[in-house]
Amino acid sequence: MTTTYTSYRLITADLTKSLERVSEQPDVARETEYYLSKIGSIKTLDEFFADSRLYNYAMKAHGIEDMAYAKAFMRKVLTEGVDSDDAFANKLSDNRYKALVESLNFARHGEAATAFDSAQQGVVDKYTRQTLEENAGEENTGVRLALYFQRMAPAITSAYELIADEALAQVVRTVLQLPDEFAATDVDQQAKTIEKAIELEDFQDPGKLSAFLDRFTAIWEIGHSSDGYDPLAVFGSSSGYGISADLLLSINNLKLGGR
Repeated sequence: MTTTYTSYRLITADLTKSLERVSEQPDVARETEYYLSKIGSIKTLDEFFADSRLYNYAMKAHGIEDMAYAKAFMRKVLTEGVDSDDAFANKLSDNRYKALVESLNFARHGEAATAFDSAQQGVVDKYTRQTLEENAGEENTGVRLALYFQRMAPAITSAYELIADEALAQVVRTVLQLPDEFAATDVDQQAKTIEKAIELEDFQDPGKLSAFLDRFTAIWEIGHSSDGYDPLAVFGSSSGYGISADLLLSINNLKLGGR
């Protein structure tokens, strides 16, 4: 049986090749071909929401596939954009929604939004990476966590961002060998503990980030090799991590249905 460390290393040793293999999977290739053939002709949000294949592809690409049903919520995110401090996406702690807006920025570019590379190949690249991580998670949750952390950690600027993302927080708690109960302690105290133990700037150094994840995968293997660990404790059904409380509150305040 391949260990967490070995599996992670096999994937990342030639990440370009690993992503290429994912892109060649029949289901991925089929959906990508459809997305690229159609997205450039989309001129409005109404057209985007009307094509469920395009919409679902973009949602999965940004790791928010499990929010696809909340079309009123997603319409508000995309309608308000990110240029204003008061924009809906900027009020959410989850940066995935801002990333979606940056990819498909109808609020800023109007009918030209889908002509940019960010809306075309940029989304395809995100979809491929997301699929790679999900595939890895089917075999080993620890590998998926490591791949996700590798992708997200370089942009982290504060311990609070780590704490707010349960998947990132799980990696950090594992490396620091903190008990599960630590997640229930005062948030400010959690931040102080993490900032004392970790230099967040190190995550911007590929070598230091790699060493950090080598340690994570080794420790994870020891703790989860045979205990039937439930991946849903960290990951949502498909998104990479669960729906946060502020999202649920916002959804409850919106009429679902896409209008």
